[in-house]
Amino acid sequence: MGGAVIVGAGLGGLRTAESLRGSGYDGPITIVGDERHLPYSRPPLSKEALAGGVDVAALEFRRRPALDDATWLLGRAAVSSDLAARTVTLSDATVLPFDGLVVASGIRPRRLPIPGPTVGRHLLRTADDAAQVRAGLVAGAHLIIMGAGFIGCETAATARMLGAEVTIVALDDEPMIRPLGAELGAGMRRRHEAHGVHFHLGRTIDSFNGDGRVESVSISDGTELPATLVIEAVGSVANTEWLEGNGLDLSDGLLVDSGMRVSTDLAPVVAVGDVARHPNALFGGPPRRIEHWNTPTETGRRAGQTLAALLGGQAPTDEPFTAMPSFWSDQYDHKLQSFGMPGNASRIVVSHGDVDGPCVVEYHDDSGLVGVVGVDRTPDLVPYRKVLLARGSDSG
Repeated sequence: MGGAVIVGAGLGGLRTAESLRGSGYDGPITIVGDERHLPYSRPPLSKEALAGGVDVAALEFRRRPALDDATWLLGRAAVSSDLAARTVTLSDATVLPFDGLVVASGIRPRRLPIPGPTVGRHLLRTADDAAQVRAGLVAGAHLIIMGAGFIGCETAATARMLGAEVTIVALDDEPMIRPLGAELGAGMRRRHEAHGVHFHLGRTIDSFNGDGRVESVSISDGTELPATLVIEAVGSVANTEWLEGNGLDLSDGLLVDSGMRVSTDLAPVVAVGDVARHPNALFGGPPRRIEHWNTPTETGRRAGQTLAALLGGQAPTDEPFTAMPSFWSDQYDHKLQSFGMPGNASRIVVSHGDVDGPCVVEYHDDSGLVGVVGVDRTPDLVPYRKVLLARGSDSG
């Protein structure tokens, strides 16, 4: 069939397909997904979908009529690729030829090699993961969460609302410390503690204990904690193994330029979403992978334009990429929202309120404001977003 092959049936793959069509590409589009589901929203998996039960159909993104002729190959993963031959091989041994390739294979949760039984240990990345976790989140269950990032903290809040006992074990000094900083992270910890969450910070899990399934965990200070189920939320790994052997830079995801184009003379290739390590002219510095909710849409829009141009024999745009990173998080009745790159900051200022209540926190480096986070102050972030967008005024 050839045409455009998109490896990854998540939001990034969907938005790239839409952008291809919107940019004038009218050839075949084949979308490959390792899950059996059509593209759906992942953020609710640790929040409202986990609380109320996982209905994948209700989470599906609307698909535009322009993609009615796309071919969906679901429930199978890409296992290898040959860019010189312009083929991708799938887990069922199907070999797909392509004229242009979109790498939208995303990330997967990191698993640590900790001894002990594996039954009762869960990840929380897919709808199927969430359904398994939901089945064990009953009143009185003892949930151990490895990791104090957003997934871990959102899941902790949901589990407490369902009546589970929750303990978070993490190496970090405070929850969500990398994006929020220590002061706001401590404020969020106190919110969780007020809802009954227990923290063992600066600790690791040494072993899982139990006869056939996890019944307790032993942590690095010698404490043993009861565990009905465990959620591992200790970071992510980019799904790039299927691209090995093609001479690409896979040192942290897949390196691309401002057009999301992969540097190779073998074939037209673009990458999008969490797997793409891309530059952003708003903030400078080296290319980065950004695992924020709007990244698949922004990178997909640009990648579709680039690939459509390449397949049409035209030069893609060389305009700088200036998408605004953004994330939000709902924990209990608190809403966190952020713009920019707060993790780049060397100086953090609480500009409105205090970290134990509604507040706005500014994040600065030597170039000025690089990020902002608001807790229960969403309307107050609008002026900050404008200031951050103005960083790109000279990028063209």
